[in-house]
Amino acid sequence: PAPAIEGIAYFTVSELLQNISKHARATRASVDVWRIENRLMLQVVDDGVGGADVSAGSGLAGLAERLDAVDGILVVDSAPGGPTRITAELPWRG
Repeated sequence: PAPAIEGIAYFTVSELLQNISKHARATRASVDVWRIENRLMLQVVDDGVGGADVSAGSGLAGLAERLDAVDGILVVDSAPGGPTRITAELPWRG
């Protein structure tokens, strides 16, 4: 991807892993990265306590706003009790 998109992808993964270490009480986390047509996909999954919520005014809301600014999307799947699966979709822009 373009260097700017690559930087946003790196920042997104770093922020999500930091959130896991601070809040999730997880014992495992994984990161997957792939490309679908003209989109860069990132997914971070942990086995922690769950309950992450973009609408709760957390750092996830700021992350979602940053992705939105470049036509990206952040999807949070995090039921109470876990696990948490967060998927980010960014434009490829090569």
